[in-house]
Amino acid sequence: MTEHAYSEPERAAVYRAIAERRDMRHFTGGEVAPQVLQRLLAAAHQAPSVGLMQPWRFIRIRRPALREAIYQLVEQERVRTAEALGERADDFMKLKVEGVRDCAELLVVALMEGREQHVFGRRTLPEMDLASLSCAVQNLWLAARAEGLGMGWVSLFDPEQLGRLLNIPAGGKPMAVLCLGPVEAFYPAPMLVLEGWAEEKPLQELLFEDSWGAAS
Repeated sequence: MTEHAYSEPERAAVYRAIAERRDMRHFTGGEVAPQVLQRLLAAAHQAPSVGLMQPWRFIRIRRPALREAIYQLVEQERVRTAEALGERADDFMKLKVEGVRDCAELLVVALMEGREQHVFGRRTLPEMDLASLSCAVQNLWLAARAEGLGMGWVSLFDPEQLGRLLNIPAGGKPMAVLCLGPVEAFYPAPMLVLEGWAEEKPLQELLFEDSWGAAS
């Protein structure tokens, strides 16, 4: 333990938020207080980003008609995804994969335009812009859990269609539809595990030493 460590209760709270964060699909409506939403967005904005490019852009969806249009885009992609899954199509269609209509707040997170101008940290790994945006989303997710709010990341949409719907400029790209708001309860485990869709792998299977595939 170093002198810079948080207190034991503070550390426990951080690890608890990480362990209990869930990709939520079931919401109870309600609202997110303005000051809470501001705290969550500020937490997202404090995320690390390569070259301090801060590539994230947040669009808060307020108009009901626009929310419905986004729902329809997600539903279209849900059907296409089921078709692509072949023999698992029926099982997939039984899953609840979004809470667009039910959540208190709907946010779209997009990559900014003009990212090609930022080469610091991206010359050989241009996808670090997406990595930076993902850090911002994770910050928001963990802060939401600490505030007692659920959040779900929806990726079932055509980015070009959603970009046109939201007037995202050429070169920008929507990467996440975030459903945020009160929930009745947090899932005790990832929903896909509870639904029997997939199983989590233990850390030890994903941890190597010195060379790919070499067990530590």
